Amino acid sequence: MVTVLERLNHALVKALESDERVYVLGEDILDPYGGAFKVMRGLSTKFPDRVLTTPISEAAITGIATGMALRGLRPVVEIMFGDFITLVADQLINHATKFRWMYNDQVRVPIVIRTPMGGRRGYGPTHSQSLEKLFLGIPGLKVLAPNTLNDPADLFADAIADDDPVLFVEHKLLYPCPLLEPSKDDLIDFRIDQRGDDPSTCTLQSSEKANLTVACYGYNFELVRKAACELLYDHEIFTNIILYSQLSPFNITALLASLTRTRKLLTVEEGGMTLGWGAEITARVAEHGIPGLMSRRVAALDLPIATSKPLEDVILPSVKDIVNMALELSDR
Repeated sequence: MVTVLERLNHALVKALESDERVYVLGEDILDPYGGAFKVMRGLSTKFPDRVLTTPISEAAITGIATGMALRGLRPVVEIMFGDFITLVADQLINHATKFRWMYNDQVRVPIVIRTPMGGRRGYGPTHSQSLEKLFLGIPGLKVLAPNTLNDPADLFADAIADDDPVLFVEHKLLYPCPLLEPSKDDLIDFRIDQRGDDPSTCTLQSSEKANLTVACYGYNFELVRKAACELLYDHEIFTNIILYSQLSPFNITALLASLTRTRKLLTVEEGGMTLGWGAEITARVAEHGIPGLMSRRVAALDLPIATSKPLEDVILPSVKDIVNMALELSDR
């Protein structure tokens, strides 16, 4: 059983082994601690000169890494908690993503900023947020989110190879999750179709005659799969799941292909409902004028994330929320 954490660690080891331009920076990432979520464990022992522990200043780390990238290196920055990504906004949005354009392609900034996002671990209002929506649509910035279906190591390797800035969003609960093996029982109820023109999008079909299209990413896929099985066995509602690895910029070709048949769209995300990823997905789809299209969104309530688990469970989206919203759509 190979986990998401193991594959991310493997990708970092492979990148450091194969390219001397790759450096890793972050707080408390040296062994034996290896970072707050242990993705960095073992790296400083193998590569002591290129795994650099830093002071507690996310803005400074990102600024230094941007300078390293401008000098031809390929830095990977770990931000200990995704909530602290707000502290890098100036360096990332006003500098790293702009330099290529400001200097007429004479420079590139191949920097990867990876960070654990999300709640469900009782960490409270300042360590449980899903803030990726704040960085979607920034010109020059790619936002990626791994899942258990597509190998996170491949996605991370693509991020490091990119010549422009990448924000790599890892949900905390994904780390111990095993990668799915479609050939086994993990996805026995779904057929996987990845023949589209966007390798970062995957379609899972429970039937050629699906009644509903669900768009999601990251850890939300775990909830959506459970909900889709419940809808299938308890309510005979067949689902197409459109699973995104790249959140921005995104391609809706596979989504449109599904919606021309189902005409019912449900988006699922853990960030706050208002002005979120699902709202943009829905707006883009609406612009194509699919006759009879109906849509709904499932997301967190627009509240700080509570430390109390019962309250946190109310605030964050659940399998029950997805099933209920799908039933509401199906009744219309």
